[in-house]
Amino acid sequence: MRVPAIIVSFASGLLFGLGLMLSGMADPAKVLGFLDLAGNWDPSLAFVMIGAIGVGVFAFAVARRRKSSWLGLPMQLPTATGITPRLLAGSALFGIGWGVAGFCPGPALVALGMGEGKAIAFVLAMLAGMLVFEWLEARRR
Repeated sequence: MRVPAIIVSFASGLLFGLGLMLSGMADPAKVLGFLDLAGNWDPSLAFVMIGAIGVGVFAFAVARRRKSSWLGLPMQLPTATGITPRLLAGSALFGIGWGVAGFCPGPALVALGMGEGKAIAFVLAMLAGMLVFEWLEARRR
């Protein structure tokens, strides 16, 4: 019996969110402490990142050898390898937003669910940025 993709997606998101809560990464103060290299630096986010990279390396190694996912869906791995001005600009915007707010998209959604007031402003700004991007992309085409 196959598990429906929506159930697997929900379980994966729930596991990810719980991991963010347990590690403290949904707390913007924890993230800003990691980014504060000149002050009271908190290295705990580095350990979370190292763990995520370890899991990701294994997962991508398995995924590269497969034609379809465990749910039977086509495997779609990234193919772009170039560093473009668009990539650099997007990375800079992401980093600036992360440094100012202490959130990236996943932890922001978890913090929003936890009732964190600062997350409301961040998520609204993130959604507005997505809409502006889609509008610019439509104009570019």
